[in-house]
Amino acid sequence: MHAETTKSFIRGFLLSVGLTLAAYFAVVNHLLSGVLLITFIVTLAFAQLVVHLLFFLHMGRESKPHWNLMAFLVTFSVILIVILASIWIMNHLHYNLMSPEEMNRYIMEKEAIQK
Repeated sequence: MHAETTKSFIRGFLLSVGLTLAAYFAVVNHLLSGVLLITFIVTLAFAQLVVHLLFFLHMGRESKPHWNLMAFLVTFSVILIVILASIWIMNHLHYNLMSPEEMNRYIMEKEAIQK
């Protein structure tokens, strides 16, 4: 059992390092640009999350994984709600704190009004 856990940690560590290096070299060597680069990095980050959950937290390997999974899902949901609410609040603050000139320009662009 101890050797199996050690192998799991080593595999997880190597995968984590590989994913991190892939993201690093994609940015440093300008292999991708713009939206494609951001998509690639977010995909690697999601893969990194899965590696950590499976190899280091052993999510789903114990006899009763339901409590750990539920705790993870609740935590993830709360973090997602906080992030999305913060983005929404900042967007509305930006709209409400515009200067009159910015507001006129914004309305003209939205309504497609020509001068």
